[in-house]
Amino acid sequence: MKATATDMLQLGGAEGDKRPVGRSIKRGLFGTCPACGRGRLFRAFLKSVDACDACGERMDHHRADDFPPYIVVTIVGHVVLGGYMMTDLVLPLTTWQHLAIWAPVTLASSLALMQPVKGAVIGLQWALRMHGFGGHDDLPEDVLPPRDPSA
Repeated sequence: MKATATDMLQLGGAEGDKRPVGRSIKRGLFGTCPACGRGRLFRAFLKSVDACDACGERMDHHRADDFPPYIVVTIVGHVVLGGYMMTDLVLPLTTWQHLAIWAPVTLASSLALMQPVKGAVIGLQWALRMHGFGGHDDLPEDVLPPRDPSA
């Protein structure tokens, strides 16, 4: 039987046990292991555990890299810009007053969102079997041969 795109999304892009994407992202968002939902995902603010205490799933090979900050900047930027514009329409504040309001809001909301967003990205990578979560090496299929320096 041929797998459909929905089936592949539920399976995480490979054969084997089901890894629902939504559930995995939600578990990561709440800071728990995307595999079992019981173990902790982080041992420090942004440092993930090496392996889940409850199920033993390895987490040390994830590669969230810069994706979580990009998501946080996008979310916080839209919220703060909208808030600034609505406030500016209602209250005639000076630039310094706006800065006193929106700089702390931006900083606090960015720090509050960073760990949950990183957890969600790790959960997404686990569900889609990316970066070692599928039990295979993460090698690009379109590796170009090295360039000849004499050419």
